[in-house]
Amino acid sequence: MAEEYGPSIFTDFPESTSSRLNTDVQANNNFHGSAVPGIKRRGQGHGSRSWIKIDEHGNSKVLELDKATVMRHCALPARDLRLLDPKFIYPSTILGREQAIVVNLEQIRCVITADEVILMNSLDACVLQYESELCKRLHTNKDQPDGLPFEFRALELALELTCLSLDAQVKELELEVYPVLDELASSINTLNLERVRRLKGQLLALTQRVQKVCDEIEHLMDDDGDMAEMYLTEKKLRKEEYLNNDSYDQADMFGKIRGAARSAPVSPVSSTTGVQKLQRALSNLSSSKHGSVSASSNGQENIDQLEMLLEAYFVVIDSALNKLSSLKEYIDDTEDLINIKLGNVQNQLIQFELLLTAATFVATIFAMVTAVFGMNLKTTVFNDPDGFNWTLIITGSFCLVLYIAFMIYFKHKKLFPL
Repeated sequence: MAEEYGPSIFTDFPESTSSRLNTDVQANNNFHGSAVPGIKRRGQGHGSRSWIKIDEHGNSKVLELDKATVMRHCALPARDLRLLDPKFIYPSTILGREQAIVVNLEQIRCVITADEVILMNSLDACVLQYESELCKRLHTNKDQPDGLPFEFRALELALELTCLSLDAQVKELELEVYPVLDELASSINTLNLERVRRLKGQLLALTQRVQKVCDEIEHLMDDDGDMAEMYLTEKKLRKEEYLNNDSYDQADMFGKIRGAARSAPVSPVSSTTGVQKLQRALSNLSSSKHGSVSASSNGQENIDQLEMLLEAYFVVIDSALNKLSSLKEYIDDTEDLINIKLGNVQNQLIQFELLLTAATFVATIFAMVTAVFGMNLKTTVFNDPDGFNWTLIITGSFCLVLYIAFMIYFKHKKLFPL
């Protein structure tokens, strides 16, 4: 359970640092005078934020830390901490540095060192779950160690919660999309089209997030150097061993120097020459030790442990990405089906319009004949009582034959499925 502490810096830091920072800030305020409303002075605007510190024993603390304190404590540049700033929107990123691992996975934003996790405090459920689950696992692993170093256990939990969260969102989207698409395929209307458009936007946004996490894990798996940088515990132990050996060798060397100086007095020239020889030997010893350390650090690292860990979660996130791809293909297939249906309806309308146009043309001919005979013309047709009737019968028969000829022509040109 997290405990709140008042100090604005880590308890491991000396108290003089806090007083020195307060003195510098006070001097800066005295130099610049009163602040102008709406304008921030350089160096300000990066106030303290709430962080959760989880040590290797599973104890958590809530601290108020500014960016400069975190940078000094973890030896990180400002651009790396900018990835954790909630004011900026950055894609998922995992960076391996000399003394820390910077993790920005969805809502989990933290800095992992060899013996602690500095987590960006938030009320998000994923952050709270990460804190409680990590503390629980660290307490459990005291009795049953799993062989993983501290930084890999913290990184594994971040990957696990991120993959589970994304996979849950994919399943939720699937349950919502498939019924809407089936309904749209059976009934094409504005409401269903609007729902599909909204769900397609959510699908594209979720696909981009999942794709970025997948690419980040794959990039780490393909780069042995980046994976070797993440072995923080091993690098810390190697550094401590080197410092201990170096201090022991220097003490032994200085002891020999004092013993040689106390043995027998020699001439000034010869003593100076002896001291120079000893200094050259000491420098050669130091340079050879530095060379051995750099060679061991640049050598082939045993990265199988981290690679298998990343591969396990790569399979999970790749499966979620495949689900999204299948969902997008289903949406595309539904859109193609809708376009086919709309095209078929449009073709039927065109066919009906063509029939109506042909009928209108034939009727126009009949109307023209009747209009001509409806004028006050002097013709012998009106002398016969049945003459006008025969005129109408002959005109109508001609129009009917003409319309049938149009139908035969349309069938010949395959304009209608007659």
